[in-house]
Amino acid sequence: MRSKDMVSENKRLVEKSIEAFILGLEIYNKPTIKYRVEGFSFFIVNAWELMLKAEMLNRGLSIYYEDNNDRTVSVENAIRKIYSDKNTMVRINLERIIELRNISTHYVTEDYEQKYAPLFQACVLNYVNELRKFHKVDVSNYIAQNFLTITANYEPLDNEQIRLKYSPEVAEKLIQQANTIDVLNETYSSDKFAINIRQNLYITKKKDEADFCVSIEKESDNKVEIVKELKDPSNTHKYSYQSVITVVSARMHKENLRIDYDKGFNSYVLNLFMDFYCIKNEPKYAYKHTIGNQEQYTYSQQLVDFLISEIRKNPTGFVESLKKRKKITPGT
Repeated sequence: MRSKDMVSENKRLVEKSIEAFILGLEIYNKPTIKYRVEGFSFFIVNAWELMLKAEMLNRGLSIYYEDNNDRTVSVENAIRKIYSDKNTMVRINLERIIELRNISTHYVTEDYEQKYAPLFQACVLNYVNELRKFHKVDVSNYIAQNFLTITANYEPLDNEQIRLKYSPEVAEKLIQQANTIDVLNETYSSDKFAINIRQNLYITKKKDEADFCVSIEKESDNKVEIVKELKDPSNTHKYSYQSVITVVSARMHKENLRIDYDKGFNSYVLNLFMDFYCIKNEPKYAYKHTIGNQEQYTYSQQLVDFLISEIRKNPTGFVESLKKRKKITPGT
């Protein structure tokens, strides 16, 4: 049976969590606040941290460090305690928003609100559901249901506009963040990771079924063009090094593929693969970005598909074969 002190501490954590949650929503839903993306990320993470620590108390787990009873564990530790499976969508969503919180003091992020808004919306609904499940508390008793829907007010900039507006270093960082979100969103395809609002355009010859008209005639004011080839590496090579690991691991998990390495598909295995196939020398798989004196690679969907296809051939001997064989160039 729980002591009165523990029950009191649990209640206090839940109440503070709800306050942080509502404050985050209030900040985000005020269009005049330019700092709302960063502000929301701070408060929503704090709300989750307090709520999860209250659940740790429910499970009889200490929320304090063993060697320091004056400090409670970090939000990352609390997440790992409650969601031990790293493939849990709620956990993956939270980890992306925590990453945003951690970098928002260094990079301007308001121009990427439309990229983060789907993650924020999923995070809000995840919080409501988990609060009810863990603590039997209904958020609608504190805030009207309609306030749980968030909206993005900023028009998204394309990559060229980002590069014109920001320094090369900041621009590439923003583009890579957006690409990572796109990649993970497509990979996980779960409303617990992101809830998207999108517009799809379809060309029809039936004018009475169309919402608006376009033309491919040179004289037309509403011109459209068919794009035959994407040449911007920010579009063709969207994967960061870490994204490759994350997405390959997720696809392996989905297909129940297990390789001959206890720690699974990680940076060690990826490096073996990239060295073996000289991946960085293959333009279809890797692109080198040079900004000043810094060099950084991003990778294509083709690389991910190539990796998965090679793992499927011999998962139980995959790593060992990379160690034994000589380096080769893909396709030879």
